[in-house]
Amino acid sequence: MTLAAPAAERAWTPPFALDLAAVLKPLRRGPADPCLRIGQDGTAWRASNTPAGPATLALRRSGGEIRASAWGPGADLALAALPDLLGAGDDDTGFVAHHPLIAESRRRAPGLRIGRTGQVWDVLIPAVLEQKVTGKEAWRSWRELCRRFGTVAPGPALPGSPISGPALPGTPEPEPVPPGAPLAPAAAPLYTPPTPRALLAIPDWEWHRAGVDGARRRTLLAAASVATRLERAVDLGGEAGRELLRKVPGIGVWTAAEVAQRAWGDPDAVSVGDFHLHDVVGWALAGRKASDEEMLEILAPYAPQRQRAIRYLECSGARKPRFGPRFAGRDYRAI
Repeated sequence: MTLAAPAAERAWTPPFALDLAAVLKPLRRGPADPCLRIGQDGTAWRASNTPAGPATLALRRSGGEIRASAWGPGADLALAALPDLLGAGDDDTGFVAHHPLIAESRRRAPGLRIGRTGQVWDVLIPAVLEQKVTGKEAWRSWRELCRRFGTVAPGPALPGSPISGPALPGTPEPEPVPPGAPLAPAAAPLYTPPTPRALLAIPDWEWHRAGVDGARRRTLLAAASVATRLERAVDLGGEAGRELLRKVPGIGVWTAAEVAQRAWGDPDAVSVGDFHLHDVVGWALAGRKASDEEMLEILAPYAPQRQRAIRYLECSGARKPRFGPRFAGRDYRAI
């Protein structure tokens, strides 16, 4: 099959070690994410909304370069934002590993960077969907909303099931692609997330069908009604940006931090209120369970780069011990 010619292309050589899968991992919502896929050959495919319209971005390492191809009205904007997406704006100056586990993880993952999408809306939807439910439930709702109320992303697509390729730091790099070699296509259509206008038009029963309860639905509708103003949070950055997001009813500290980590690469945003994070930090760095308050005390030496320390913890594979059965999610479609 002949691929659709890209609207634009770019080759970028990062001036630092870069683990492509690791820097994109926070943007991927489950192995069947309809907006972000990493193919078996290492090609990363990402569909997004831009101020100019939808865009599809295909990224592949070729030697020391990142080769990028883009399709759609937003192709030029997507390519212009490529360095920031892959962590060019990330600055770890002053970061000191105060715990052996973090020091070892940092040594083993020199290519771990904190990237930024530069936009709030696309990362806000899944962050709200992940409020107070299991990841499996949230990812199912994300797929439903994108596939039914998003748009098929521009560019190449083949019928078939999504590819669940490497997504974790430490995955071996694929073989370099010779200059001029074609990119491997994604295995199924990608979708852009629903725009604010599309989301506001979703009927009540469709929210129920997608498994989204009333509280999360109201939060998303409130955010959609002021979506343009929320994009200003990227320019504000830091606590000011998170505070702007929290002005929306239903967006609290956890959701604002989740958005900040991805939209402007906030190195200090801690997801306080997370079901697992406080215990992961507690067991990994203090050898015990920890509350949110105790977690913040443990992470205090890492300010203003606490999120970076958490990324290194995640990269290390640190987990809290299991003392009982897994939490059983609630299917809101059956209510």
